[in-house]
Amino acid sequence: MSSTSIDDLLSFSEERPVQSEPRRGGRLRTVAGVLGITAVVTVVAVAGLRAVGLRVSLLVLVAAVVALLVVRRIVATLAPPPKSGQGGSSSRGGEEPGTYNWDARDALRGAINGWATPLEWSKTRPERFTTVILPRLAELADERMRLKHGVTRESDPARARALLGDDLSTFLETPPRRTPSPRDLAAIVAELEKI
Repeated sequence: MSSTSIDDLLSFSEERPVQSEPRRGGRLRTVAGVLGITAVVTVVAVAGLRAVGLRVSLLVLVAAVVALLVVRRIVATLAPPPKSGQGGSSSRGGEEPGTYNWDARDALRGAINGWATPLEWSKTRPERFTTVILPRLAELADERMRLKHGVTRESDPARARALLGDDLSTFLETPPRRTPSPRDLAAIVAELEKI
């Protein structure tokens, strides 16, 4: 049995709606822009070097300009996000400014959305619940039992059934014919939390 973390259990790798491929015209414009910038910078560098009496191979100069543009692009990609307009002032003694940073990634919201999307999809396709949600709930139950009691449904089925209770155990072992209602799912989650 593979070692699974809670984060792995709470993350879903679902098919997302296919986004259209970027148009070739957009790529061509980007390539043309990079080539244009490279040409302009190379011409200016050659003129500047010749003005001071230096001669450098054109191939070396073009390679240097391209390398410089690549490094600039990588640094721009890896740069930290800009700070919000209202930073905390030192006069407040280290307290937060009292405003919520809506641009920040909220882990709780991400976890909730990670469950909300597949659950929403399972409303219209009940088989999706049995193939996506039910296995994750079973893994979550096994992980909770493993962490708190040192057993899983596979390692000690009798003890696992006693810990889960008959209703939850039957639910995890027998796929339902229809997607459970929100009230039923809330009861299942409450049972999982009791483990």
